[in-house]
Amino acid sequence: MEDMEAHHHEEEQQPLLASKPSDEDRTTMVQQAISQTFKSVAHLANHLPTGTVLAFQVLSPILTNLGRCTDANRTMTACLVVLCGLSCFVLSFTDSFQDKTGKIRYGLATFGGMWIIDGAKPLPPEIAANYSVKFVDFVHAFMSVLIFAAVALFDKNVVSCFYPVPSEDMEQVLTALPVAIGVFGSAVFVTFPTTRHGIGFPVSPR
Repeated sequence: MEDMEAHHHEEEQQPLLASKPSDEDRTTMVQQAISQTFKSVAHLANHLPTGTVLAFQVLSPILTNLGRCTDANRTMTACLVVLCGLSCFVLSFTDSFQDKTGKIRYGLATFGGMWIIDGAKPLPPEIAANYSVKFVDFVHAFMSVLIFAAVALFDKNVVSCFYPVPSEDMEQVLTALPVAIGVFGSAVFVTFPTTRHGIGFPVSPR
């Protein structure tokens, strides 16, 4: 009799259905997913000019007033994002080479070759032709802007500046959009590799 009562007491203590994940567990899973995505986007940020990314990281907290924006802060932050995006686009068309003395020279790729920025002696036409603008340069320039946008969306100060109290739908967009850009950017950079080593990018001998 005592065994039956004990068994009945254990059955009462056991839940009829498996417990569902709590809100705290779901939040933790979302935070882990966002953290992994941030690491992926941070890796893709290596494809951006380091000077541009550094300037954005330094100026963003100042111009956004740590996310507590006035109209003036919002205007300045928008200008910063646009200028940094434009910088990523333009610098995707820059390239470098070593001259006869071993010094690194930088230039801007053109449809006819490369224009040397520092005023050094122009490259011979047959060599300059190897540096001319190609379709892949426009692909990388476009993707550089998108990846920078993803980096900007991961900046809490910038997001708080433009969306101080985002709606639930907007919050989902702000979370999902950088993820989509990261996945798409990875596929594009693998499919369309580039050999350029422009301003702000690592330099390797050709």
